[in-house]
Amino acid sequence: MTESVLKGKTLLFALIFLFSAAVQMSFAADLPQGYSTVQLGMSMDEAKEALGKDTSFGFRGDRDVSLLPGSGSRIIETRGNEVYNGILSNCWFQFYEDSLYIITITMNPARMDYYSIFRTLCSKYGNPETLSPEKCLWKSDSVQMTLEKPLTLRYVDLRISRAVQEESRIEQAWIEEERQDFLNGL
Repeated sequence: MTESVLKGKTLLFALIFLFSAAVQMSFAADLPQGYSTVQLGMSMDEAKEALGKDTSFGFRGDRDVSLLPGSGSRIIETRGNEVYNGILSNCWFQFYEDSLYIITITMNPARMDYYSIFRTLCSKYGNPETLSPEKCLWKSDSVQMTLEKPLTLRYVDLRISRAVQEESRIEQAWIEEERQDFLNGL
């Protein structure tokens, strides 16, 4: 093989690799912001309205809304509508400062299977960023989507999640400082 042919083939393989990497990255940028009409970033009222319109969630109104102890965050918990299609089992919608930032959906294993969801997500969004026996993770700059075993799909707004984590770190530092002040005062 001549040197120019070898260089040409090497260049061709490099271009194919870069193109496939670019395609994979474009998939991650297009991750969904939620499921059905319920989208990350919605206010509590917007989410309740969307849940009320989609009977598959089985939303029953304000009795499904509660406060998470010690956090000030609110959560909506629904049970899927068995009469409608029975695919959705339990769903949780977690809010921080009136913005929906985590959607957790469990499916009924009698009506849906892990592999079908996994195969569909891979065909739509490319291969997961991480893959383990417990879960698969797809990630963009703003959304993280995981498929967890046995049969849970989770959407996380990464911007809000980072803010919640930072607030938690600040609170923990303050608690430790208060603890140390008390000990120093003994």
